Amino acid sequence: MFKVLVSDPISDLGIKQLMDAADVQVEKKTGLGEDELAAIIWEYDALLVRSQTRVTEKIMAAGAKLKVVGRAGVGVDNIDLEAATKRGIIVINAPDGNTVTTCEHAFAMMMALARHIPQAYAKTIGGEWDRKSFLGVELRNKTLGVLGMGRIGSEVAKRAKAFGMSILAFDPFLTQERAEKMEVKLASVDDIVRNADFMTVHTPLTPETRHMIARPQFEVMKKGMRIVNCARGGIIDEAALVEAINEGIVAGAAFDVFESEPPQKDHPFLNHPKIIVTPHLGASTVEAQENVAIDVSEEVLHILRNEPFKNAVNIPPVAASVMNRLQPYFSIGEKLGSFAAQAANQAVHEIHVEYAGDLSDIDTLPLTRYIVQGVLAHHLGSEVNIVNCMHLAKLRDINVVVTKASKSKGFTNLLTVTLKSQNDVENLVAGTLLNGYGERIVQIDKFPVDVAPEGHQILISHNDKPGLIGRVGTLLGENDVNIASMQVGRKIIGGAAIMILTVDKAVQKDVLNQLTTLPELNRAIEITL
Repeated sequence: MFKVLVSDPISDLGIKQLMDAADVQVEKKTGLGEDELAAIIWEYDALLVRSQTRVTEKIMAAGAKLKVVGRAGVGVDNIDLEAATKRGIIVINAPDGNTVTTCEHAFAMMMALARHIPQAYAKTIGGEWDRKSFLGVELRNKTLGVLGMGRIGSEVAKRAKAFGMSILAFDPFLTQERAEKMEVKLASVDDIVRNADFMTVHTPLTPETRHMIARPQFEVMKKGMRIVNCARGGIIDEAALVEAINEGIVAGAAFDVFESEPPQKDHPFLNHPKIIVTPHLGASTVEAQENVAIDVSEEVLHILRNEPFKNAVNIPPVAASVMNRLQPYFSIGEKLGSFAAQAANQAVHEIHVEYAGDLSDIDTLPLTRYIVQGVLAHHLGSEVNIVNCMHLAKLRDINVVVTKASKSKGFTNLLTVTLKSQNDVENLVAGTLLNGYGERIVQIDKFPVDVAPEGHQILISHNDKPGLIGRVGTLLGENDVNIASMQVGRKIIGGAAIMILTVDKAVQKDVLNQLTTLPELNRAIEITL
C-alpha cells in the first residue's frame, strides 16, 4: 500500500484517481510548517503540493520512503530540485493543465481589445451612455500573428481560424510541413509585424525573446495593430509600446503580464485608455486548478507503480557506474546543443547525436538529454529541462537520432551534434574533453577548429581572402569590442572558411550587421555559452 500526503488545499475531484486507487492511501494535512512536515514525511511514498508548501532539503532528507513530489501546477520554485535529484526523488509538474485556460484568456483579451469592452463598461456604469466613442473591429477576415506555436499558441490559432481569421505563425521550431498540417502560414517576426492586424505572444521569456517586440519593430509595424500578451512580461518592450500607441501606430494592447509584478501604481499601462490589463489571470479557472491536480495525480500514480511517466522536472536516478562516466560530458554536451541551435537559422526537424570512442559502449541517454536540452533551451528557456526535453522535442515533431561508433578521429571520446533543417540544411558542431585543456569544440560544420566553448563568441562565415581578418578586427575595435582569441578554419586556400572569435562582452546587433557589410563576409552571428 502506497501512502500519499497532500499538504496543500487540493479538491477531492483533482485527486480522485489517487483516492480511488486500491493500492494507495491518501491523507490530507495542510498548513504544516517545515519541522512538522519533516517529522511525519518518513511514512509517505509521495507528497502532493501546490505553491504554499516549501519542500526543502530537510523535508526530503527525512523522507526515507519518498519517491516523488508532485506539484499541482507549473512552477516548482517552492521545491528544492537539487536536493530531490541527489536523493533520487522525482519531481513532476502539470504543464498541460493550464493550456486551454490560458488560451481562452488570451482570446478573451483579444475580443475585449477589438470591442473596447472594459472601457465601455466603465463609462456605462459611471452613468454615461456613450455609443460613439467605442467603434470596434471584427476579427473575421483579419490576420492574426501568433508568436510561439507551442501548446497555448497552437490552441489560440485553432480558435482564431474558427472566427475566420488568417494565421501568420512564428516559432523557431515550426517547419513548413508542420505549419501546413496546422493550416497556418509560416512567417518571420518581421512578416507578422508588417502584415498582421492582431498579434499575440506565446513564447517563454529568454534572452532571445526579451523585448523581441521593441522600438525597431514598432517603427515598421502595420498601423492599427492590436497586441495581446498573456505569456510573460518582458517579451514586449512596455515603454516602447506606450510610445507606439501614443503615436498612433498601435491601436491598443491587452496585457495579463508585466515585466515586474505586481506593477508599480504609476505604471503607464494602468491608466492608459487604450490598454487593457488583468493581474496574471491566465491560469485562474476552476477547471485549470482541477486539471493540474488531475494531471499530477495521474503521474504520481504511474511513478508509484513503476510505470512510464512524463513531466518530470529533474533527472531520475542513474546507476552510479554510468553516471561517473557520463557526468564529465554533461556540460560540453549541453553547450554543443546550444551552439548548434544558435548557429541554425531555420526550423530544426532532427537532432542527430553521434557518440564516438569509449562512450559508445554505455547507455548515453542521460547525456543525450543534456544535448537536447541545450538545443531546445535556446528558444524555450526554463520551460525545458533534462527530463521533459525529449517530450517537448516530440511535441514539436523534432526527431532525435543517436548513433555510435568506436572510432573517434583520434579523441578518447567525440560528441557530434548535427541539426537538420528544411531543404537539407545542416549545422554540425563536435566537441570533446582534452586532458589539461578541458572542454573544446573541435569541429564546426566541415571545418576543424580548437575553441573553448565559453562566454561570448562571434561565428563568421566568409571567403578566405587576404585582409579580411584585419578588417574584422578593425571594425570590432572601433565598436569597443575586444577580441580575446581567434580561430580560423578552412579546407582549401581561397575557399569557404569560418572565423570564431571569443570576445569580452555581448555584441550589439548593429555591430554584427556592420560585419556582414564587409566584402567576402557572408554571415556573422553571436554565440553565447
